Amino acid sequence: MKLLEKLSIQPVNSGACFGPQGWIDDASAKKLTSFNPSTGEAIAEVQLCDRGTYDEVIGQSVQSFQSWRSVPAPKRGSLIRDLGNALRENLEPLGELVALEMGKIRAEGIGEVQEMIDICDFAVGLSRQLCGSTMHSERPGHRMYEQWHPLGPVGIISAFNFPVAVWSWNAALAAVCGNTMVWKPSPLTPLTAVATQHICNSVMADHGVSGLFCLTVGENETVGTQILDDKRLPLISFTGSSKVGQMVASRVAGRFGKTLLELGGNNAIIVEPDANLDLAIRGIVFGAIGTAGQRCTSTRRLLVHQDCIDDVTDRLVKAYSQVTIGDPLDAATLMGPLITPQSIEAMKAAIETAKSEGGEVVCGGDVVPGKGNFVQPTIIRMPAQTDQIHHETFSPILYVIPYSDIDQAIEMQNAVPQGLSSAIFTTNLLTAERFLSATGSDCGIANVNIGTSGAEIGGAFGGEKETGGGRESGSDAWKVYMRRQTNTINWSKELPLAQGIQFGD
Repeated sequence: MKLLEKLSIQPVNSGACFGPQGWIDDASAKKLTSFNPSTGEAIAEVQLCDRGTYDEVIGQSVQSFQSWRSVPAPKRGSLIRDLGNALRENLEPLGELVALEMGKIRAEGIGEVQEMIDICDFAVGLSRQLCGSTMHSERPGHRMYEQWHPLGPVGIISAFNFPVAVWSWNAALAAVCGNTMVWKPSPLTPLTAVATQHICNSVMADHGVSGLFCLTVGENETVGTQILDDKRLPLISFTGSSKVGQMVASRVAGRFGKTLLELGGNNAIIVEPDANLDLAIRGIVFGAIGTAGQRCTSTRRLLVHQDCIDDVTDRLVKAYSQVTIGDPLDAATLMGPLITPQSIEAMKAAIETAKSEGGEVVCGGDVVPGKGNFVQPTIIRMPAQTDQIHHETFSPILYVIPYSDIDQAIEMQNAVPQGLSSAIFTTNLLTAERFLSATGSDCGIANVNIGTSGAEIGGAFGGEKETGGGRESGSDAWKVYMRRQTNTINWSKELPLAQGIQFGD
């Protein structure tokens, strides 16, 4: 396949474990097949890492950390700058591979690689700004300050829906902070990880570095378990469901490790009567059907004031009728497939449950016949927030629910256990500020007059409650990849004690 050849991936039996000594090729290793969700056909096979191979990679990553942490941060930034440039050179083929293997449309696949480029740019600037605070000491002749040091090798466990971007959010920041990293990608999207590793290898070779970026494609029962239990990995960054994230947090905490968790989202948009509906409809449609509803920031609940709910629903039904479903590499396609046949079954079950709780399907609700995991984007009018609505279904289902006033809308918005992204459409400044206040949205992301999906690199990304509390990407998210150290220097010839304590003569 020409696309794989462009990215230096052998079409069959590609190695999928990479450490400082290079690709590990084991003809006897188990194979993992990557499938095209648009056709159900196999794309290629990769070799799986086993426990022994994993241990070899981690050991070498630990060794590489000993030298990488001593490289000046701006020098680390120069490597990430070159990684960003290498990604620019591979923007289209890597983005198209994301579309092929994951199923998101080509524009979104290329947009995901653009996110990788953007976080590299951010990290380059950050490499000269890993700043600590200075404090005034209560003791004369003393100076206090804090500084930040690298943690060590970082384990990154990524999800299928953003198979490369979320890895880069972690990897670019962790690298300039002085850490090495070991990546376990989703078994549903191994080829994008192998392609990204090839790009990293070229950059590392240019800089005479080895072991900065390592890859372990393996089964959850083997490699996944080892990463969680491995004391050599002081931080585990995990992206996935809230249920699995709870297990990850507990297991890593049991060895006193740290976790960065990006878990489930059950995101709502509130539409006020004074909203600009032209803006609102565009934001809702992209939020609900972008990536076929398989983003953690996808819009799942639409809370609409009772005075305009009929108008909003009618407009959405009309907009949904214009959505083209099909091959994600076709420029005319707006929605690709779900990732697996099991995802289709989960969507069908959610629709039936919603109907049993009083929901009315006003748009979609069916599987698209033919090859691939294609479904119709679905709108369900609900009389209230029922039990089903409190659960996240990774599919293009939008629940439309009425409310009577803004206080009720915010209460409904916050009533679910997840707390990732939220939005409101209103032209009233007071309402907007109410939504953004301490008594408004309880989510990590709160937007006004834009949808729930489509975060920028500059801001910290993450959420509260069952979303895990982690923060990645911009702002001061870099601090999670470092350890804080408080330093006190006595430049006097005396030894006064803190709090005025007197001890001896």
